[in-house]
Amino acid sequence: MRHRVFVYFLLIFVAVSLVGGSVLSTYNQFISEGPLTEQREILIQSGEPLRKIAHRLHQEGVIASPTVFELGVRAMGHGTDIKVGEYAIPRHASMKLVATLLTSGQTYVRRLVIPEGLTSSQVVDSMENMKGLMGQVVQVPKNGTLLPDTYHYSYGDTKEGMLQRMKNAMTTTLDELWAGRDTSISIKDKKQALVMASIIEKETSKDSERAHIASVFYNRMKQGIRLQSDPTVIYAITNGQVENKKRVFYEDLKFQSPYNTYVIYGLPPSPIANPGRASIYAVLHPMKTDDLYFVADGTGGHVFAKTYKEHQKNVQKWRQIMKANKTKPITK
Repeated sequence: MRHRVFVYFLLIFVAVSLVGGSVLSTYNQFISEGPLTEQREILIQSGEPLRKIAHRLHQEGVIASPTVFELGVRAMGHGTDIKVGEYAIPRHASMKLVATLLTSGQTYVRRLVIPEGLTSSQVVDSMENMKGLMGQVVQVPKNGTLLPDTYHYSYGDTKEGMLQRMKNAMTTTLDELWAGRDTSISIKDKKQALVMASIIEKETSKDSERAHIASVFYNRMKQGIRLQSDPTVIYAITNGQVENKKRVFYEDLKFQSPYNTYVIYGLPPSPIANPGRASIYAVLHPMKTDDLYFVADGTGGHVFAKTYKEHQKNVQKWRQIMKANKTKPITK
């Protein structure tokens, strides 16, 4: 390829002569390291001519000479082959490499990371400042319909399109996990599974605890005990705007809402967030225990108990930890 490009440069010797310099020096400029000191994303617009592209690349510090770049692209036989899209130009890329990238059609792939446990409103908000995502969201999806994951996209993809991909991913994942569920669980439909999974997602970030917490919730429902989950209180009080409240106070526990599991028995009417695959799996494959209680252990996890007496001892330990941190806990 190197020799072929050199031959092409010989064929445009006259053009090179007009701008000064020898064929060899021009060719060396074309294949030498470029001025970029760090990777940069470049967007090629539809209908943008090669000359304009060359001058813009020069202005943005990607190439050293727009004239040499244009001559090189034409010498390679790609004068009309530059493709629309966004491209990642690596640091010190030669003009030859830049030309190869822009004519390859291998556009830059961006990432959108959706963490587990966000509400759908938070997911939509997270897309607002994502460069390259176009359009507006017409309607915020319902909680529980979007699968948290890492999604790849290219410049020009739409926000509505991304949300549809998340919906499709959740549907596929839920169908798959539901088909392989433990049929002995008391939850009888996919919606209830999503509701419980959304609560578990907000209760813990530890994979090792998800199935254990699911066991506690199943045991409580079986014995007619309220779930008493703090995240449901926050969801109820804030009307789903959970980012506006971080702590639960004793007076909050009496707030009347179908989402407040300190007031209602069983599950809320719909998910309070978008659960990830691990939490859904935990609901459909709960651990087999007799535990009815859990409380934070001060290390980011929880300690579990079968009896209220045992639970109270765990609560006292937790209160001592919280007292040392000068905060007042709410426990189940």
